[in-house]
Amino acid sequence: MDIVFDVFNYSLSAILIGICGAWTYLIKSMVDSFRLTPYLDRFKNTAQASPKVSIILPARNEEEFLGRCLDSLINQDYENYEIIVIDDSSEDSTANIISEYAKKNLKIIHVSARQKPDGWMGKNWACMEGYRKATGELLLFTDADTTHQKNVVSLAVAHLLSFDLDALSTIPKMRTFDFWTKITLPMISTFLHTRFSALNVNNPSKKTGYFFGSFFILKKTTYEQVGMHEGVKHEIIEDGALGKKVKESGYKMKMVRGEHLIDAVWARDKTTLWNALKRLMIPLYLQSGKIAIGIFFAVMFLLFVPFPILVASILLPAETLSSKILCITSLIGSLLIYTGAIIEAKKGLELRFAHALFAPLGSLVVVLGFLTGLLQAKKTSSVTWRGRSYSMKDHTQSSISV
Repeated sequence: MDIVFDVFNYSLSAILIGICGAWTYLIKSMVDSFRLTPYLDRFKNTAQASPKVSIILPARNEEEFLGRCLDSLINQDYENYEIIVIDDSSEDSTANIISEYAKKNLKIIHVSARQKPDGWMGKNWACMEGYRKATGELLLFTDADTTHQKNVVSLAVAHLLSFDLDALSTIPKMRTFDFWTKITLPMISTFLHTRFSALNVNNPSKKTGYFFGSFFILKKTTYEQVGMHEGVKHEIIEDGALGKKVKESGYKMKMVRGEHLIDAVWARDKTTLWNALKRLMIPLYLQSGKIAIGIFFAVMFLLFVPFPILVASILLPAETLSSKILCITSLIGSLLIYTGAIIEAKKGLELRFAHALFAPLGSLVVVLGFLTGLLQAKKTSSVTWRGRSYSMKDHTQSSISV
């Protein structure tokens, strides 16, 4: 019996050593990402043109945020632009807000999206409806819950032209409102510094392409040649899918930091947080169920498992060498997870130190959200977003590659 106990402990210890190695790599990637990712406003401006920019702003049930977003866009110091605001069949006062702003400012074009065709995600359809009204050489896509500093459009255009880019996406500061999002987002964000790191997006030899939906600008011709939003019409994470297509098509794209210039919202409350977590896992499952399940268990072990093992090792101490090794490796793994959470909370999200201390709880929420995504991926209403429910069981997703 002692031999079985030792084998079990040593096996868990070996897994924990692998977790410690993975977190060492993750933390290094986070530090490199913060240190080496270029900024939107730190470059030599060689642009000599001011092409017309069509800002495409889809909005569905956005009465709480839309006015603040429009105020920030109206006050831009760039001269040559239009703001196309698409009411995507809103059930609140969104349409009235757009109408009132359009009456007061000629730059604002009010578009009422036609009924969404079958097979389309709502936001993707709204973006296409906005594109049809666009007259600019450049298209800037943003979200209704995003706010922008007054020089952000000027900087984006100048950056795009100075580096002769086809597309540019900017990392925003993520605003958080509720406790659950504040403790969960640091755990999710750590992975953005590896697979979807700006350093990978900016490396021509890497296949990684990604847009932050809150702010990306690209040439109209590039957008058309990669198939527009029609080419990603069924994608849950449409910004990631579109960025992926741009990179895979050989266009020159870049991702930059702009947390001091753009604010965005990832989740507004615990309900949207839960749906956001499900949205991250469902595309993986629809590509390959087996691989998605493997990724789920990898995430569970990386983010959460060291904590209960450490607690069990402390509460049920044993004098065997295998038990001591298990306790030490789980302690190191837990400390590394905490380190990653603290770095992301303070450096990336500007949250209070106290929120990082809830890393075990935040990790558990991520794991449970991912698990729910797996279980519901092929149900009739697997995703609920902005008041709409979608069935994804007949749509393969390519926004996140397995």
